[in-house]
Amino acid sequence: MIIEEIKSFKRSLTNAFRGLSYALKRERNFQIELVIGFLVLVLILVFKVKNWEAVVLILMVAGVLVMELANTVMERIVDILKPKIHPYARVIKDITAAAVLICSFVALFVGVIIFYPYIRDLLNF
Repeated sequence: MIIEEIKSFKRSLTNAFRGLSYALKRERNFQIELVIGFLVLVLILVFKVKNWEAVVLILMVAGVLVMELANTVMERIVDILKPKIHPYARVIKDITAAAVLICSFVALFVGVIIFYPYIRDLLNF
């Protein structure tokens, strides 16, 4: 039974990595957000931010990436079910894109709040 659970878990991981690979290769916004997330990680190391600040920043980056993946899923579902037929198809896509936008703006705002003192101190040395 444990072997079956391990095999099932391995299949789940394979599927998840296949989905991540799809997003990395084909989703421009995900690629851009991933680069920005990497830059945030570099800034965390450069400025040696406090642990709690690093956790908040990492959670914000992860939140944006997860929202982008959810947006991609919704877009694909809408394309399959009602491609350009129902007026709500566009509304659903627009609303999920708005969710990503809001999450991105909140992440940016949090990033500015956290990094501002470090940048200010760097420029005033």
